[in-house]
Amino acid sequence: MPRLVLSGLTKAYGPLAVVDKVDLTLGEGEFVSLLGPSGCGKTTTLRMIAGFVDPTAGSISVDGTVLSAPGAVVPPERRGMSMIFQSYAIWPNMTVEENVAFGLQLRKLPREEVKHRVAEMLAVVKLDKLAHRYPAELSGGQQQRVALARAIVVKPSVLLLDEPLSNLDANLREEMRFEIRRLHDEFRITTVYVTHDQAEAMATSDRIAVMNAGRIEQVDAPHLLYARPRTRFVAGFVGRTNLLEARVASGTLLLDGVSLGPAAQARLPDGALLISLRPQAMAIHEARPAGDGLVLEATIVERTYLGEAWDYVVQPEGTSLRLRAAAPPLEAHDVGRKVWLAVDARQVAVVE
Repeated sequence: MPRLVLSGLTKAYGPLAVVDKVDLTLGEGEFVSLLGPSGCGKTTTLRMIAGFVDPTAGSISVDGTVLSAPGAVVPPERRGMSMIFQSYAIWPNMTVEENVAFGLQLRKLPREEVKHRVAEMLAVVKLDKLAHRYPAELSGGQQQRVALARAIVVKPSVLLLDEPLSNLDANLREEMRFEIRRLHDEFRITTVYVTHDQAEAMATSDRIAVMNAGRIEQVDAPHLLYARPRTRFVAGFVGRTNLLEARVASGTLLLDGVSLGPAAQARLPDGALLISLRPQAMAIHEARPAGDGLVLEATIVERTYLGEAWDYVVQPEGTSLRLRAAAPPLEAHDVGRKVWLAVDARQVAVVE
């Protein structure tokens, strides 16, 4: 049986639907991220799951029991869920140990069981040596670990995280992504994670639901979402891409009237198409590569060194197109140089 089910979930304020007929099912132990820009409805969806916001239409069920429907909402404290906020919301007047124990004490568990579970949890999140410190004496990453420990120690049916890493610096954010995934792999709690950061969603999630204007545009595993976006919005929001109007005629793929080669390699139907072509899907060569693949002659127009890769802008000969292409850091090509672009046909995706 699915653990969490959102069915036709809608939240409207007057005529404006900020969440519009969202359908989403999470299996037991699954980690799903709600990814999208500000104002897309992801946080409102999370707050409806938590019970802080009542739905206008639709329902939320956990293990087959309806928790939210119009006019019938189970309060947050009776949902068996844990939520972690952007601000962590840990008690400043309690030690690390006391913060983690708080939820267990509310549940009136025996003192020895509380002590044992808190000690075990602090060891898991690597805070056992900081048990008697107060939040003001901790770094941002350590405070985040306290919030995670406090949320997980009560063994919730569903764990909810609302932009939990947004207050951390870039290096610490990257470290905490992997920490969140490690803890999920250890405890296998069904998790809904809200973020606008694509790298966070990619690193932590089993599946990602991309939201736009209150609706879910696509739900998929991270690698499939990147390689096979279904809509223009998903292709443009998840990673960088070239969105190109193309045409397949007589079995040939044409861009701006210029032939790339046989369209059958990319499994493309006849007619006008909108395609997504990632920068990593094109290899830059100084001589025409052998074979009959998808190849374009082009000129290097711009280049930027990013450390891990070169970011190039290239213009195919005979077109007004400007394509972004990536190359390894040791493959430097001068601006103005004539090159050949070899396109990996497997990475050409048709989008709506």
